[in-house]
Amino acid sequence: MLIRFGITNHLSINEPQELSLAASSLKDESAGLIPPLRTNAPPLLPAAVLYGANASGKSNIVRALRFFRDAVLNSHRESEPGKVIGRAAFRLTAEAEQRPTRMDADLIVDGVRHHYGFEASNDAFVAEWLYAFPAGRRQMLFERNDQVFTFGRALKGRNRVIADLTRKNSLFLSAAAQNDHADLTPLWSAVQSWSFDTNVRVNAAEFFRHYAQQAPDPRIVTFLNDIGTGIVDIETKTEALSDDDQAKLKAVVTAIADFAGEAPPEPALSVIPNINLVSFIHQATDGTPVRFSPMDESDGTRRLVVLMDAIFRALDSGSLLVVDEINANLHTKAAEAILALFSDRATNPKGAQIVATTHDTNLLRAPFLRRDQVWFTEKDEGGATHLYPLSDFRTRTGDNFEKGYLKGRFGAIPYAGDARSLLARIV
Repeated sequence: MLIRFGITNHLSINEPQELSLAASSLKDESAGLIPPLRTNAPPLLPAAVLYGANASGKSNIVRALRFFRDAVLNSHRESEPGKVIGRAAFRLTAEAEQRPTRMDADLIVDGVRHHYGFEASNDAFVAEWLYAFPAGRRQMLFERNDQVFTFGRALKGRNRVIADLTRKNSLFLSAAAQNDHADLTPLWSAVQSWSFDTNVRVNAAEFFRHYAQQAPDPRIVTFLNDIGTGIVDIETKTEALSDDDQAKLKAVVTAIADFAGEAPPEPALSVIPNINLVSFIHQATDGTPVRFSPMDESDGTRRLVVLMDAIFRALDSGSLLVVDEINANLHTKAAEAILALFSDRATNPKGAQIVATTHDTNLLRAPFLRRDQVWFTEKDEGGATHLYPLSDFRTRTGDNFEKGYLKGRFGAIPYAGDARSLLARIV
């Protein structure tokens, strides 16, 4: 579970910014909160929703979370000696390129709070650290300053051997997990469990790729039915592929991955003996089933099916899901229902969390959404993103937050005046 995430000098984020999923002391709805580890610790929020004008930096928060995850997972396994790290320093001040990018997170792993972070230049991780807080007391596990490593007594294992294997462009945590470090692999696994949904439009080819070797979760049918899509079932038919069809499929999946800037996933790299053909079942007026292909369904339906797959996996494992533009191609009520799944202990018993960006102001009226779950991004005059919660403002639970936001009370909107006067200036 994620407690907080901090970012400095990455993309549009210049000065330190922090997203906190620790519940504030506000007397808002508390039924869906994730219980605290200790009596003196705050409960955690199951959801955070980010608002802001276009190009204000919402998606850069998502990209920072993903950069953090990818560095932890892959920096030792995939980076080559001398390869650049791929950090993206703030570009609107000349000195930012000379400063390191910093990211750090507080997470609960095996019932214990851990604080982990790193600093990166273009070609090296110049600092890295990990502290644990058993019984609430800070315990240093390791610290890194360039290639100098210091280890605490509580961290057992082949620390020095792994430190010698850690290149300057790879993280020690990444190297440790690749070498089966028993004490550090659980933290690596916790970060690995983070999932991302950033594809706001799922075309038929991408849907085909997603379900080529897996069937949709049957719970998706219930959700789709409940929100009125008319879909009463999802049918999967497995067919054997010829050698020629296998070659064509490999080429298509690889091309899609190349276009997305990703590594071709399995099964694109191996022989695929069978493939799933998915049909959406609707009901005719006489009660007979009618099959529709994914191409026949709307962009919203295809996206919703793929998104709900990720949602149920997160709920089942108690992990973090990060969604960019949760409102894209979805009705307000569908997005609200998704957030409700995380905000109810009956449907979220393992403490899964969702962080989502949106422009859908209707969600601000959701009865279960607390003020500390609403966050805003706004750029200052220098083009740098600032991230802050609704709970920073003096408000009451009965206030109309949607109306206040659209009037510019909380900032983070592109224009707070009359649209007609804006058009007059353009003309």
